[in-house]
Amino acid sequence: MSIAYLNGAFLPLAETRVSVLDRGFLFADGIYEVTAVIEGRLVDSASHLARLERSAAAIGLTLPLPSAQIEAVQRELATRNDLEEGLIYLQLTRGADVSRDFLPSPDLQPTLVMFVQAKRFLDSPAARTGIAVVTTPDLRWTRRDIKSVGLLAQAMAKQIAVHAGAQEAWMVEDGFVTEGASSTAFLVTEHGVVTRPYSQAVLAGCTGAALTALAEERGIMVEHRPFTVDEALGASEAFITSASTLCQSVVSIDGRQIGDGAPGPMATRLRELYIDFAIKTAV
Repeated sequence: MSIAYLNGAFLPLAETRVSVLDRGFLFADGIYEVTAVIEGRLVDSASHLARLERSAAAIGLTLPLPSAQIEAVQRELATRNDLEEGLIYLQLTRGADVSRDFLPSPDLQPTLVMFVQAKRFLDSPAARTGIAVVTTPDLRWTRRDIKSVGLLAQAMAKQIAVHAGAQEAWMVEDGFVTEGASSTAFLVTEHGVVTRPYSQAVLAGCTGAALTALAEERGIMVEHRPFTVDEALGASEAFITSASTLCQSVVSIDGRQIGDGAPGPMATRLRELYIDFAIKTAV
């Protein structure tokens, strides 16, 4: 039986209850985080907690617990669920109001919920074969740096990908790739690795940031700039990063093969580096 955390209590996930008047449900007035767990420990936890704090501050929401206590709860969840490999999902909303109104009542108590998902990503089949990506217009709002629970556009993009026989969608704005529906987009050129710089136009990916730092430490040049779909189609390699996929090769975009149609040496090497980093630094 999966154990979750809700507003100070550990209880079976099936027994968790959140009010229908919760502003996360009614207005998507909330934020979330997803942290990977490897060997029962949290991967890159400090980066995820820092991003949680940034997202909360951006919408004027105070964390109900100090970051160190949130981390302790996540570790306890991993222990109680015997989670060796998988994810911990955290969602924080402004809380349940007395009625539905665009303006929240003052002094609402936020809703904080966390639960676990077992998932294989160290030795996943997709890591060995690579994935297919399709492109789709980016329909989201302009504050994409906030990890908002308002994920309708991303869910629609994922559906487009599945209907096209792909595993991820790259969203495109003004001819340039912004990011994946649930990942950061990268390509490889003769000069090194290219990924979009962080701004309000994209989410600052924790896995992507750690991976680019690892690359630069080893003398691999990383260009932080936008790139077009055409440039991606002509790249020697492409890949994505996220907490749930780590580093995963993209072997086709819109049905067109990238490189030789198999995971390339750069993405393979960076995946190895990231996994080594994740295991050594997990808490």
